[in-house]
Amino acid sequence: MKEPKRLYRSVKNKVICGVCGGIGEYFAVDPVLIRLIWIFLMMFQSWRYLFHSLVGFSLVGGSLFFYIIAAAIIPKSPEI
Repeated sequence: MKEPKRLYRSVKNKVICGVCGGIGEYFAVDPVLIRLIWIFLMMFQSWRYLFHSLVGFSLVGGSLFFYIIAAAIIPKSPEI
């Protein structure tokens, strides 16, 4: 029986904590693309204002907050 696909923080494609690398491995895309999308969404002005009006803090701070939460919640990959 095939084991279900799981999201892990990457050990081999990590820059800071391996969150973007793990997301890239999960969706079978280049982790650099995930990092570029993350940076683009952080810097895109209309998203920042929309996020600030809904949540109360800027998207840059919010994205950093969500990255830290993801790094704490997503387990490290058991593969070495």
